[in-house]
Amino acid sequence: MKQILLINDIAGYGKVGMAAMLPILSYMGFPAFNLPTALVSNTLDYGDFAHLDTTSYMRQTFPIWKRLGFHFDAICTGLMFNPEQAGLVAAYCKEQAAEGCTIYVDPVMGDGGRLYNGITRAQVELMRQMVSVAHLTIPNYTEACYLTDTAYRHDGITREEACRMLKQIVSFGAHSALITSCVIGGRHCVCGYDADSAGDAFFFHEYEEIPGLFHGTGDIFSAVLIGDLMGGKTLSVSTRHAMDVVREMIVRNRDVTDYKCGIFIERCLEVLKSEE
Repeated sequence: MKQILLINDIAGYGKVGMAAMLPILSYMGFPAFNLPTALVSNTLDYGDFAHLDTTSYMRQTFPIWKRLGFHFDAICTGLMFNPEQAGLVAAYCKEQAAEGCTIYVDPVMGDGGRLYNGITRAQVELMRQMVSVAHLTIPNYTEACYLTDTAYRHDGITREEACRMLKQIVSFGAHSALITSCVIGGRHCVCGYDADSAGDAFFFHEYEEIPGLFHGTGDIFSAVLIGDLMGGKTLSVSTRHAMDVVREMIVRNRDVTDYKCGIFIERCLEVLKSEE
C-alpha cells in the first residue's frame, strides 16, 4: 500500500491545505501522513491570523524518522515559511527521491495576480528551491508568473507563452509541470508539460469557470491528481479528472456563504467514486 506524506500548514479554521487533502487521499485508499510547516489560526484571507512556526519541530522530526526507517512513496509539499524550512524539506525530499519516492510540489504563494496575505517576495525564492527537487510541480498562473518573473496578464496568454512558462519552470529542475487557472485564447485552461508522455509533451484542458473565489480548490485538485497518478493514470488523464472533481465539489457547495473557510469536502467524497 503506497504511503503519502503531506508537508504543509494546518489551518485551525478552514478546509484548506492538509484539512482538504487528507480526507480525499484517505478516501482514495492511500495512507496519508503529515508534517506541518506551521499551525495557522485560520485561512489568510480573513485579514488577521496567528501562526506558530514549526521549524524547530521539523528539525527534530526528520532525524527521528530516518532512525526509525520511515519511507514514503510520495511527498507533497505546500506552504513554506522560512529558508530553513525550505532547506530541510528539500534535503529530505532529495533523500527520499533517491529511494524511489515521488516528489510533488505545490508552490503555494498567491492567486489573482497577487501574493496571499502574509506571503512575501522572499518566499518566491523558497518555492524555486522546492520546485528544483520536484518530479511534478503544480503552480497556478499567478504562482507561475512569480516563479518565472513573468508579468501577470489579466487578459490571458497564448499557448506559445504558456509553453514557454512551462519550459522555464522545468528548467529549474522539475521533471514535469502543470499551470492551473490560466486563460489561454479567451478560455479558462489547465496546461501541462509531461516529460513522460509518449507523444506531445504539452497538453491543454479547458473548463467553464464558476464565478467566485473558492478557497481550498487547489488543494482538492492536487489531492485528486496525486491519488490518480499514484494509481497509475497519466498526467493528462489525472489532470482532467481532478478538474472535474473540483467543479462538482464547488457545485455541491454553492450554498456555503463563507467561501474563505473552504469547501466542505467530507459531504461529497462520493464524487471521487462516481468519477472513476
